[in-house]
Amino acid sequence: MSNVTNLNQFRKQKARADKRAQGDANAVKFGRTKAQKQAEDLDTNRAKSHLDQHKVDE
Repeated sequence: MSNVTNLNQFRKQKARADKRAQGDANAVKFGRTKAQKQAEDLDTNRAKSHLDQHKVDE
């Protein structure tokens, strides 16, 4: 005989796992300090300007 499975239990476990994954993604995306955001923006702007300086006009 096969085991009886409770589908509600699996549905709830999947919902919990999805919420945990979404929370982890949000923590990575939004869990930075103001100084870290400013440093990242500075690095991005510096790299962009460096590429613009080396652009060859035709």
